[in-house]
Amino acid sequence: MASQRVVIFDTTLRDGEQSPGINLSPHDKIELAEALQALRVDVIEAGFAASSESDFTAIREVASRIKDCTVCSLSRAVERDIELTAQAVRSAPSGRIHIVLATSALHMKYKLQQEPEQVLEQAVHAVRFARRFSDNIEFSCEDASRSDFPFLARLVDAVICAGATTVSLPDTVGVAVPEEYGGLLRRLIAEVPSADRAVFSAHCHDDLGLAVANSLAAVHAGARQIECTINGIGERAGNASLEEIVMALRTRAEYFGLHTGIKTDRLVPTSALVARRTGFPVPPNKAIVGRNAFMHESGIHQDGMLKNPLTYQIMMGKDVGWPDYQLVLGKHSGRNGYSARMKRLGVNFSSDAALNSAFHRFKKLADSKRHLEDADLLTTIGDDL
Repeated sequence: MASQRVVIFDTTLRDGEQSPGINLSPHDKIELAEALQALRVDVIEAGFAASSESDFTAIREVASRIKDCTVCSLSRAVERDIELTAQAVRSAPSGRIHIVLATSALHMKYKLQQEPEQVLEQAVHAVRFARRFSDNIEFSCEDASRSDFPFLARLVDAVICAGATTVSLPDTVGVAVPEEYGGLLRRLIAEVPSADRAVFSAHCHDDLGLAVANSLAAVHAGARQIECTINGIGERAGNASLEEIVMALRTRAEYFGLHTGIKTDRLVPTSALVARRTGFPVPPNKAIVGRNAFMHESGIHQDGMLKNPLTYQIMMGKDVGWPDYQLVLGKHSGRNGYSARMKRLGVNFSSDAALNSAFHRFKKLADSKRHLEDADLLTTIGDDL
């Protein structure tokens, strides 16, 4: 029976940093890695050791400081990269070598300029070579979602037999849809002879806005690791968003029957730190960590929230690191929301008529001003108390 625990593999420091416009210093990576450790992610992919001296140094520093997570580095399927990766993560109490090699016909022909059998041979050799340094080896089949299934299945079986303990099936260009991607994982797990000897992993990009949905389809199909980033940052349109995946599994536990080890009340502080260090602000309407995620302005919604928060909220703000929900007063707000907010400011109207009169002044003000501060609200009282 498959484990009910989903491993959260955070690649903010590697794939996230590959977002155009982001350049993290070794100090930034150490600070963010410590935040990810406090968040209790399972695996931190700290970078790509062979890409630069700075990245190698950063990964090595992260590996020496992080004690409660596995520290991982990406590597191409070549001996030099693998050796550098092994050196970079060597001091980690738990280190992982992550090897990537393309498996789609398109990539093999135009990028690798190799025949499929050459790619398979290279993959097996790379995993066997990496096993000299570590018994924690992940192999990623780049562009798996566009790969020929029979070849992909053969290669997956071969790398597991060679010693890979985790196999990732990236939707590298974000082309898959959930039913299709989940079907790919389900079929591989069912048909690869050695499948029970490795953890299958989802790595999805958001080019069609489906990265989170595809990742969830994968775990529903039997994958037990998800590769994701804080705030969904990453190449092009980004990666699957860690906070959305974690809270989907938690909020819909009755559907998925799965759980993670994430300390969810650290999601908002970690998101804010990543935004500051990368210079990529979080959109206000971003699920879970956007500032509007637990705010309500509509009068109908505010009335429902005052009667029972479950009417318009499926999570509590405090569970992810926000304060309790907020009723934001604006031109869409209703009388009950206005009255509740005024009570929080210490204002109690003497009659319904007084409340109605003040509420009328509030609506006129809200039509002319976008943001209303407490001082603005107090001006609506007039002489009606």
